[in-house]
Amino acid sequence: MRVFVTGGAGYIGSHTLIELLKQNHEACVYDNYSNSSPEALSRVRQLTNKDFVEVEGDIRYEDDMIRVMKDFRPDAVIHFAGLKAVGESNDLPLKYYEHNVQGSVALLKAMDEIGCRRIVFSSSATVYGEAEYLPYDENHRLAPTNPYGRTKYFVEEVIRDWAVANPDTSSVLLRYFNPVGAHESGRIGEDPNDIPNNLMPYISQVAVGKLKQLQVFGDDYDTRDGTGERDYIHVVDLARAHLAALDYAAGHTGCEAVNVGTGNGATVLEMVAAFAKASGREVPYVIGPRRAGDIGTSVAATEKASELLKWQAEFTVEDMCRSGWKWQSENPNGYKD
Repeated sequence: MRVFVTGGAGYIGSHTLIELLKQNHEACVYDNYSNSSPEALSRVRQLTNKDFVEVEGDIRYEDDMIRVMKDFRPDAVIHFAGLKAVGESNDLPLKYYEHNVQGSVALLKAMDEIGCRRIVFSSSATVYGEAEYLPYDENHRLAPTNPYGRTKYFVEEVIRDWAVANPDTSSVLLRYFNPVGAHESGRIGEDPNDIPNNLMPYISQVAVGKLKQLQVFGDDYDTRDGTGERDYIHVVDLARAHLAALDYAAGHTGCEAVNVGTGNGATVLEMVAAFAKASGREVPYVIGPRRAGDIGTSVAATEKASELLKWQAEFTVEDMCRSGWKWQSENPNGYKD
């Protein structure tokens, strides 16, 4: 299959690209490198000994995508590109709507222009908001609590409407829980610009000595130790879920939302302890106030992924921490090394 991958140089995109190439798909990566590095793509080539098309571009610009897609002629799109920091989205909501929503509309219009009818969309469990029951299943009410989550919700709705208007299309909306870890080689991993917004890269940078201590946002949630509980999933498991979604889309039409998680939760302090054990390093932390837009617990129901996509997570929290430490310790400055 010929797959157009927006944001393919990013953390999840680069790991998915490896899995695509391993299964002999052809790929075109389209990325503006605003929160990624071309070096990730160089390392993917080294790890797979395979090549792919690489284009620097911005999903907000429909005409540019049409030109690239006309040359590449994709059978399907995997859409990762977008902004993803909850805290930043509270401060810069219009920036998030412009990139995430406007960019996704431009992508769908480009797909229409060249006749590409399949898309796998990088959505998020943030579309659920505060839990009315746990674990979250795909029928849970959608009520995101921050602008980032709302952009994911709105793009899901746009894709649903696009699917209804175009009955020959196939769309899979993958609602990620919390991707962590890295490729087993230690050659690619999460490399955020500036101070990390997500827990695992922050813990990693504290352990490696780049940051002094972890700030824990709140210890008064209704969880085992008062800190936020999340369903962490190894990024390689998540990457493989995209290939399962591609296979599903190849044989079905319509639009399906599917959770991608393990079905198990770990608190912030449990992740700190697991990472300290995997790395052999202390991870100092301080407790601060809750962060706006955060929720207490987020854990996935995974039955639909198993039934529909024939996929389930395989890696443990220990695997996640071990691979994350290998990446961080061998690349303390990320791709700048």
